[in-house]
Amino acid sequence: MAAQRVFPLSCVVQQYAWGKMGSNSEVARLLASSDPLAQISEDKPYAEELAEKLHLQAPQHYPDANHKPEMAIALTPFQGLCGFRPVEEIVTFLTKVPEFQFLIGDNAATQLKQSLSRDSQAVAFALRSCFSHLMKSEKKVVVEQLNLLVKRISQQVAAGNNMEDIYGELLLQLHQQYPGDIGCFAIYFLNLLTLKPGEAMFLEANVPHAYLKGDCVECMACSDNTVRAGLTPKFIDVPTLCEMLSYIPSPSQDRLFPPAWSQEDPYLSIYDPPVPDFTVMKMEVPGSVTEYRVLALDSASILLVVQGTVTASTRTAQATISLKRGGVLFIGANESVSLKLTLPEDLLMFRACCLL
Repeated sequence: MAAQRVFPLSCVVQQYAWGKMGSNSEVARLLASSDPLAQISEDKPYAEELAEKLHLQAPQHYPDANHKPEMAIALTPFQGLCGFRPVEEIVTFLTKVPEFQFLIGDNAATQLKQSLSRDSQAVAFALRSCFSHLMKSEKKVVVEQLNLLVKRISQQVAAGNNMEDIYGELLLQLHQQYPGDIGCFAIYFLNLLTLKPGEAMFLEANVPHAYLKGDCVECMACSDNTVRAGLTPKFIDVPTLCEMLSYIPSPSQDRLFPPAWSQEDPYLSIYDPPVPDFTVMKMEVPGSVTEYRVLALDSASILLVVQGTVTASTRTAQATISLKRGGVLFIGANESVSLKLTLPEDLLMFRACCLL
């Protein structure tokens, strides 16, 4: 008997501490929609979920030897930190935020300012020195300086002053979520990106980042390795992080990753990052289209239905497959799938694959 080449997948969710609580989570809502037996607990969070060296040194924290490039495609207005911002911007924050300057130290701050007139290697060295000084600061000192900054911003906001030039509102939000966390100061080192639905950011391995707000579809290489240093309740490894990061500053717009539009399918956009591990395809099909054909690819793929209700059929399947919001379909290589829209509502799907 021939093996099935197109079939639905039964998925599980990760309950990481940073996930949204209960039915406020898009992940939980997708699960509930696709599985009528799923029980959503309102008091639980729902989330997703240098590698070889880390795996050898600490396999309990870095369980495999794979790198971990990632892509996030916004479903809602989405905010995240990604990559080191231009040095000129960091130097400006050193002037405007004395608490930030205090943790960096005068010598490292001066070195960073002087690197502006030097080559990229000098910039990277100075940036690494500054970031390492911050991240290796004593917890007590970090808490003291963060409390001073929070107090100062709160007083200015209460007086009606705009503090957006130092991301005052964001700083207060992060401090409320993670009191005393050194990661709150990361907003002065890293680019702040605000994505509209459909916009994406790609993160190469060793690029520092943090997801702050909103819902996204995320795709990554097959790895469970994440090195953390702040804004998390999970294992923190500051020395490894400071050693491994890519200290290459760039403007925030350089971190945006625009898709390419398919020449064969007017409803298909393709996010193809510069790594061989994965590609993500987004399909937005208007409800007026009664039938949609998912193109055959030369690799296996996984299809996620975010919005819409369809019936899937293939040349090799003996029966049709019903899919609705939260449904996931495995599609074998070189298999084409026909989707009939069973309700006149727009269809939104994402497909993860490896283009060969």
